[in-house]
Amino acid sequence: MAEDLQILQSADKAAQYQSLLPQIEALIQGETDLTANLANIAAALKEQFKWFWVGFYLVKNGELVLGPFQGPVACTRIGLGKGVCGAAWQQRKTLIVPDVEAFPGHIACSSLSQSEIVVPFFKGDEVVGVLDVDSELLDQFDETDALYLEELVKMIVF
Repeated sequence: MAEDLQILQSADKAAQYQSLLPQIEALIQGETDLTANLANIAAALKEQFKWFWVGFYLVKNGELVLGPFQGPVACTRIGLGKGVCGAAWQQRKTLIVPDVEAFPGHIACSSLSQSEIVVPFFKGDEVVGVLDVDSELLDQFDETDALYLEELVKMIVF
């Protein structure tokens, strides 16, 4: 198991992901505890990119329930179709929101959050959770983030 991350600061975003994803895979490989893996994934992403908030919500009893995260305290439960997380869950696709204030029904867990990306992950055909990332900057996320974060969530095993 490798607990030390090699953080690239000067590389472009794609290179940072290309360096980080194999490290995350090595970190979670062989570990069967979902909570431990999600916690390490959130920590690795926060460490690499210095985003405001990185975490997971898991589908439980018909709602998204807060899971492991890095950042300030967060909303605990989110309904289907509610906010960016609930919308990504309902639509079964990654949502990139350049300005959260312009997103209809945005749930402001923190007024400091300015942009967001939410990536659903699946067990078979069923959405079982979402990776939620918030930034204090407007327009922080793009298709590069979507591509690599979608690859990352495929590593999550239930």
